[in-house]
Amino acid sequence: MAEERFASEAGGSSRWPTELRLKSAERMLTVSFDDGSRFDLPAEFLRVESPSAEVQGHTPAQKRLVHGKRDVAITRVDPVGNYAVRLTFDDGHDSGIYSWTLLHRLGRERETLWQAYLSALAARGLER
Repeated sequence: MAEERFASEAGGSSRWPTELRLKSAERMLTVSFDDGSRFDLPAEFLRVESPSAEVQGHTPAQKRLVHGKRDVAITRVDPVGNYAVRLTFDDGHDSGIYSWTLLHRLGRERETLWQAYLSALAARGLER
């Protein structure tokens, strides 16, 4: 199983990551924070919730429903300054910057966001 680790070098806010681990075989990004929280975030979830304008639009009403990403994988995790990472997916998407705050929120709200996504897919007759 291929794994990559990214450890923080600075302390600070309660949303500062202490570890990012890409679990390629599991298509999972695990993020631990210095507040003790730890989240396992599937690549599919991160892809469909990408913070990019391509997915989110410029207003909430413009958010695009991304489908057909069940088997998407993360191929790269690149640091962006000391506040975020850029994820590259095997479908070529790489324009979203995932801040530590966003990753923490996605982890906390994963179930709610995922259920809303599945409901939106079903309402439009789309597949994961």
